Amino acid sequence: MSTSPVALVTGASSGIGEACAIALATAGWTVVGAARRLDRLEPLRAKGVVPHGVDVTDDASMVTLVDDVIADHGRIDVLVNNAGYSVFGAVEDVPVDVARRQLEVNVLGVSRMSQLVLPYMRAAGAGRIINIASVAGQVSEPLGGWYHASKYAVEALSDAMRMELAPHGVQVSIIEPGAIRTEFGDIAADSLAEHSGSGAYAAQARRMARAHERMFGVDAADVSVVVKAILHAATATRPRARYQVPASARAMVAATKVTPTVVMDAAMGRMFGTSRT
Repeated sequence: MSTSPVALVTGASSGIGEACAIALATAGWTVVGAARRLDRLEPLRAKGVVPHGVDVTDDASMVTLVDDVIADHGRIDVLVNNAGYSVFGAVEDVPVDVARRQLEVNVLGVSRMSQLVLPYMRAAGAGRIINIASVAGQVSEPLGGWYHASKYAVEALSDAMRMELAPHGVQVSIIEPGAIRTEFGDIAADSLAEHSGSGAYAAQARRMARAHERMFGVDAADVSVVVKAILHAATATRPRARYQVPASARAMVAATKVTPTVVMDAAMGRMFGTSRT
């Protein structure tokens, strides 16, 4: 049984999840890093992270993960729901089965992992759930409808959970990263090409791929700004309900609250080539 606090991080094989798991382990936490591909998790063992396989679309896999963490370490103090991915392409173009899997991973995976750890947190009268959402859950782009739908849903679930769990001593925070230097841009470009690379939305897809290359490349912030927010949410006496990082993400979300829709549409049109000609 662990004497140090225990964190369970899903999607720990790359990007934000990997960096978060390493940072928590470095800070003295017992960290279980979970993902589908154990081979990509194995190098984290040398950095103090315990690897464990999980598929957040497979209920038995999630049950086994939580059962094993409890059996090995006795408790789960923090759950970081980071597992997720992006599907890009026009709503018309993305097949329904692809859209369904996007929602299953990004939304139902978050909710089911939370359901599994919450009985232990409620029994302890304490715990933290940190859901990795996105500014994509606050502001929508064209050709990203299904991804945005999943992140808007994570926002709504997190808000409900935060209020439900407050009487039980469990705190819920949402991390809303903006453009962070990870594999996201490349994955989005591949998805755009696959689903809308030809046909009625091809020109928009090419324009968006170029924009994402810049946004998630030279213009992107380092993943460390997200890790800092997660560590604060995990350790602060009064964690925030939302962390929008970097500062440009906060500015963008704030601007959308006061900007008329027609003006926002025009700005998106100039950026992504969706203005009517």
